[in-house]
Parts: sequence; C-alpha cells; structure tokens
Amino acid sequence: MANKIIVAGIGPGNEDYISPTALKRIRTAKFLVGGRRALDEFAAVNQITCAITRDLDAPINFIRDNLPLDDVVVMVSGDPGYYSLLDLLRKNFSPQSIEVIPSISAMQLAFAKLALPWHDATLLSFHGRQPTPDALKFTDGKILGLLTDAEFNSATISKLLIDYGWDKNSSVTICARLSYPDEKIIATTLDAAANAEPVKHCILIVK
Repeated sequence: MANKIIVAGIGPGNEDYISPTALKRIRTAKFLVGGRRALDEFAAVNQITCAITRDLDAPINFIRDNLPLDDVVVMVSGDPGYYSLLDLLRKNFSPQSIEVIPSISAMQLAFAKLALPWHDATLLSFHGRQPTPDALKFTDGKILGLLTDAEFNSATISKLLIDYGWDKNSSVTICARLSYPDEKIIATTLDAAANAEPVKHCILIVK
C-alpha cells in the first residue's frame, strides 16, 4: 500500500482539544511537518522534521522526498478543512495520497464559547485575504464569524462593517487566544471595538 500524507488537525492550540487519533499519528510519525510552535510542542528527538515557514516550497519538497520512504504527518492548526495547508497539498499531491484527521477549529470553539449555533452563520476570513462587500454587508438576522489577522483586526474590521451598513451598536464578541490559559472573550459593540485597542489574530462574531 502506498504511503500517505497524514494531515492532522491539532485544534485551536491546547493539547486537550486534539483528538486521540491525531495525537497517536503525530507521536508515531517518522517524518513530521508543522509550524515551529507545533514542532516545539509535539516533535520527539527521533523524528525527522520540517518547519512550515513563509517558504512553502520547503515542506512540499520535504514531503515529496520522504513520502516514498514512509508516511509523512503534517500538523495544521484548527481543522484541516478550514483555511489550512490542505489546499496547497491538494495542488501538489493527489487527493488519493492524502488522509485527513479532522479537528476543532478556532471558529467552531468561538461559537461554542457563546453557546451559539453556527449553522446559519456566514463564515469569512480576513487572514491574508478580504471578503467581498456583498458577503460583509448587513442583512436582517445575519451572523458573521470572521477570522482576522494583523492588518484586518478587531478595530479595522469593526469600522469596515459600520461602513457596510451594520448598526454601530451591533454586538461583536472578540475571541482571542482560545483554549490557552490567557484566553480572552470580550463582548462589546462595533462602535466600541472600532475605537479600542486592536486585537489581532482573533475570531470576531458579529450579530
């Protein structure tokens, strides 16, 4: 049987949220790929590793070189099917060579923290991209779940949503460092968030 690229979701950060299946594959891997923080936390001394950095050719070449020898486990934060390295892997390898172990995304955990169903929410990402105005504009009853980055943060996005017709008093919850000991969940309004210190790399839930 051909070796596989095992894409293991490691959840929002805290090891408590990783599935036993993903953790077992990570710990028994001969070849392990992941972000530096993930490698620092999970890699063992006997594993051959490759860090995911801005140079995305490096992990692709590492996988291509070592896949003939054994399975390669790729750790991705959150759920592999939600804005992860899986897109890039599918562009470079056949889907048949990839096995995905799902996990909890930070977005999923943010909605859980609010005890809020997310099946009717509009989920969008500002992480290295910008959603269309049509996706962001206000409509009655709309709920937004937004991934942010350093540039598009809690303040800049709140201002943008007000420009797109959201009432300045609309509820926004800022969810940062989810699952970590210093987790912060701030319930406020768009107007207040737009004029407060920006929170970067967080989840915003707007309704």
